[in-house]
Amino acid sequence: MKDASASALAEEIGQRLKQARLNRDLTQSEVATLAGVARKTVLNAEKGKVQLEIFIALLMALELTEQLDLFLPRQQISPLQLAKLQGKQRQRASRQRRDMDEEQTGW
Repeated sequence: MKDASASALAEEIGQRLKQARLNRDLTQSEVATLAGVARKTVLNAEKGKVQLEIFIALLMALELTEQLDLFLPRQQISPLQLAKLQGKQRQRASRQRRDMDEEQTGW
């Protein structure tokens, strides 16, 4: 699977979705009703051709949303990314420093 194309991976996920539906002894029409989509949408999803939001709705209908953490675990911010984010934070000038500058210039 490591060297598979995006479409091949999508087809594999579609087949897994189909097998999950069959394991629950549900028809495409029943899953479509549970997910609030058309039966043809379920058919397309099982071929690997579906929008992300609909895919999630199908996972919800099949009670598989807990699998999302295995599919794509929550990512932690890397130390490098954190450093970049902190570097872009705006620095506020303190009022006290401006007052000192004004005293030194005599304004």
